[in-house]
Amino acid sequence: MKTFHTHDGLKLRFDTYTCGAKTCRGVVVLLGGRSEFIEKYREIVDQLLARELDVATFDWRGQGLSDRLLPNRYKGYVASYEDYLKDLTCFMDQHVLQKAHMPVIILAHSMGGHIALRYLHDHPGRVEKAVLTSPLINIAGPVVLTKIMKTIAKIAARSGFKKHYATRANNYDPSRKCFAGNRLTRDPYRFQQTIQMIIDNPDVAIGGVTFGWLDATFDSIQHMMADGYPESIATPIKMISAGADEIVSIAAQKKICRRLPNCEFVMIPDALHELLIEKDAVLEKFWTTFDEFVPLSLNHKGRKSVC
Repeated sequence: MKTFHTHDGLKLRFDTYTCGAKTCRGVVVLLGGRSEFIEKYREIVDQLLARELDVATFDWRGQGLSDRLLPNRYKGYVASYEDYLKDLTCFMDQHVLQKAHMPVIILAHSMGGHIALRYLHDHPGRVEKAVLTSPLINIAGPVVLTKIMKTIAKIAARSGFKKHYATRANNYDPSRKCFAGNRLTRDPYRFQQTIQMIIDNPDVAIGGVTFGWLDATFDSIQHMMADGYPESIATPIKMISAGADEIVSIAAQKKICRRLPNCEFVMIPDALHELLIEKDAVLEKFWTTFDEFVPLSLNHKGRKSVC
């Protein structure tokens, strides 16, 4: 298992894949969402390799086979999104940017899309283009309920409950994962395939979020939506939204896309949140959009690694 060390001494699992083409078009940094793990995106990795793109990916701290942060490994927790951002920066510096002859493209989902935007803000010029699927710009739901959730998370975190499960969150239990009524994908095969991956390797499982994770998420959302923040991200971005998403806010995606100087918004109407684990028809639309945005020939200005 490949690992790299973080600024605070954690070991995070990563992997890299080489397309094998004589003229590789670039390297895609694949960033999953909360609770996800490397194996879940093997089908996407294969599609990228077939497009003559190398791939680099890793498990976020506290999930997958990276170091967990609490004694109960099922609890979804992070102290601050600054830690996620530092982890991504470390990974880019150590395992991506040394490929100075290749364009770097980010493909990021949900929470990964949120962190990717923050990385693009802090490190302009390092990434050629970014494709964000169902990015977490805000949590879905009525504005009033979201504000209430934010307040509860803040109070709980400051009252010593940041490492406690948030309301209705609990440990992972595969027996409670039913395709009927799920809010992630309309593809029964890919849904069950993910469950089977966790059954085969229970160590990748993660449960619900803690008050600490929620509080950190709302703090990062506020940070990212501050005046001038999106406006300073010049990287070309394709934001692909799931039209039936009940996990993250589509309205917030549209709002930030209008503020980003070089962002195009695309909606796939018949998709649930996990666009990359969806039905074939949804994936076909995604790949059509991806291929139009990441053409066969990429302009590339030489990059120098900071390592």
